[in-house]
Amino acid sequence: MLDLVSEAALMLMRLDVMLMIAAGMCLGILVGALPGFTTVMAMAIVLPISFFLEPILGIPFLIGVYKGGIFGGSIPAILVSIPGTGAAIATTFDGPALTRKGQSRKALEMALVASAIGDFLSSFATVAIIGLIAMIALMIGPPEIAAILILSLLIIVVTSSGNFFKNVLMLLIGALLAMIGQDPIGAMVRFDFGFHALQAGIDLLPLVIGLFAIPEILLAMERRESAIVAGARTRPEGDRLRWADLKPCMRTILRSTALGGVIGAIPGVGQVVAAVMGYSAAKNASKHPERFGKGELEGVAAPEAANNAVNGPTMVPLLTLGIPGDNITAILLGAFVAQGLRPGPQLFQEQGALVYAILFSMLIACVLLLVIGYVLTPVFARLVTINKAYLVPLMLLFAVAGTYVYRSNPMDLWFMIAFGVFGYCARKLSFDVTPLVMSFILMPPLEYAVGQSILLAQGDIFGYLIGSRPITVAVLLVTPILIFWIAYRQRQRALVSTET
Repeated sequence: MLDLVSEAALMLMRLDVMLMIAAGMCLGILVGALPGFTTVMAMAIVLPISFFLEPILGIPFLIGVYKGGIFGGSIPAILVSIPGTGAAIATTFDGPALTRKGQSRKALEMALVASAIGDFLSSFATVAIIGLIAMIALMIGPPEIAAILILSLLIIVVTSSGNFFKNVLMLLIGALLAMIGQDPIGAMVRFDFGFHALQAGIDLLPLVIGLFAIPEILLAMERRESAIVAGARTRPEGDRLRWADLKPCMRTILRSTALGGVIGAIPGVGQVVAAVMGYSAAKNASKHPERFGKGELEGVAAPEAANNAVNGPTMVPLLTLGIPGDNITAILLGAFVAQGLRPGPQLFQEQGALVYAILFSMLIACVLLLVIGYVLTPVFARLVTINKAYLVPLMLLFAVAGTYVYRSNPMDLWFMIAFGVFGYCARKLSFDVTPLVMSFILMPPLEYAVGQSILLAQGDIFGYLIGSRPITVAVLLVTPILIFWIAYRQRQRALVSTET
């Protein structure tokens, strides 16, 4: 273990690694600060860049984009009351009120410090426990993996936004798309409909860029927005954040970090839920809850610590089981696979030092976030009202170029266009594409695990599971109970929000 840690530390002691993380961080903050351009879209577009870099450069670069984007969303949320990302929705509850009081600089710096603390602590906890979880994951076999994947897909369906039946439909579409090409057990070609281009299946990259980047570009063109808010006060005003301001918020930051860390380890939940729960917990625990919503610093610290604390733990199911917890980790999974690294417990045995180096890069990214954010936040704040007309063509160019250069296959461009149109129509019809992407990614390992389990059962699947695989039976029995409980809790929260 110590050998892996020391080797990982040596791998990170390179200037180019630090520069790539910093570059990703700046790009992420920039995109997060522009309402309408999401972190997922940015990661989808720059994903091909990581393919042409070493894993120790490419993946930390994407992690920098990820972490920078989540913080960057707080900038317009505080200054103009428009969340740059979904994760910053709860920041709009108190951030704009602080801006109206002339304390926007203090609010932005509180968001930065809370983000950095929450992210660093949760990432440190991830590094500390992920090795043990990977060792436990090595003890499970195909039946257990199949049961966990089924549970994960159902959680994603229940927790995704929108109508439940729409989410199920998207899940089925993703599963059918994943089954195009060769089956993982017998290598027989299926669903190619006589087209040679479909015999190798559909690649993840055109699907991700098509579903996440192209709809955002089309919607931006449709809205014809030149500036987000005219006449907005985008220059940070007021005093800087002092220790006297930060100290009373530390308990709130630590509480939100714990909440965000737990939520991050659950597939399909994500930053928005963590931010709202962190804000609600801070308000309920406060001695002066009446101040919340009127310009309370704790109202900024709580959601920002919570939504950034999600970042580290989302890597746990991704790296130990190969299960992405959200759209962003799905893109990271694509980066790992393109580099020849298949996330799962075996990855720790085969590339343990590299995995820990990537995990340590998350800690470095947190420190760089604090430094870069402190220096450059005033610059990024001025970009909140930038003319989108200059950015949309550039985004489209990167999307097309990134799709093509990976495999130099013209069919990937057609797939990207098809998925882009499909994603645009899905957005218009209020369909969430998250279940589609997740099922597309998880269906091949699920199908392989089910096939292996059937072979191991030798014709008696029920007797095999009951007699030899009690963990699998337990997971399958708990699954409907857990899904019902999650659905019930979501229903209750929806009713409460409707009443208020």
